[in-house]
Amino acid sequence: MKKVFLFLGLSIFSIQLWAQTTWSADPMHSSINFTIRHMGISFVTGKFDKFQGTMESSKPDFTDAKIDFTVATASVNTGVAPRDKHLRTTDFFDAEKFSEMRFVSTGFKKRSGNRYTLKGNLTIKDVTKPVVLEAVYGGKTKNQMGKEVIGFQTAIKINRFDYHILFDPTGQAVAKDVEVKIYLELQPRQ
Repeated sequence: MKKVFLFLGLSIFSIQLWAQTTWSADPMHSSINFTIRHMGISFVTGKFDKFQGTMESSKPDFTDAKIDFTVATASVNTGVAPRDKHLRTTDFFDAEKFSEMRFVSTGFKKRSGNRYTLKGNLTIKDVTKPVVLEAVYGGKTKNQMGKEVIGFQTAIKINRFDYHILFDPTGQAVAKDVEVKIYLELQPRQ
């Protein structure tokens, strides 16, 4: 009888060790921000107000993580309504036709300490390209409601021309490169 209980106890412990957790981005504590040079002398900043993402992982170091992240293009927000309206048109995101941008990971490798290399496919409009990002793990803690949360941040520089965002092809008024910074707080999906 003791062997049966021991076997059951070890089985439950093993299942818990290998249980997969799906983490969801908490939009109240996460953000997607961008900066682009304007007229060669200044910068325009903005963000996307609507996004969702998940990370599935069964390993405590997240090296088996699978990430799927989408951003609503119509949620672009630079704080200037006429500019935001223009960014939603065919000159830029064509939000009516391409309602979301998407990132799907193809690999997540721990480099050292809290630094990871994140590989995946980024889709903007009708173009999908492989990208490599450096991700920094901020750690794990419990929030004010006692739920476990984790944090990551990453950044990427995107050539908008690569994704058919062709407004101002000279890049003199609106630069070709966009700097994107992503700050994520994730919690286990309920």
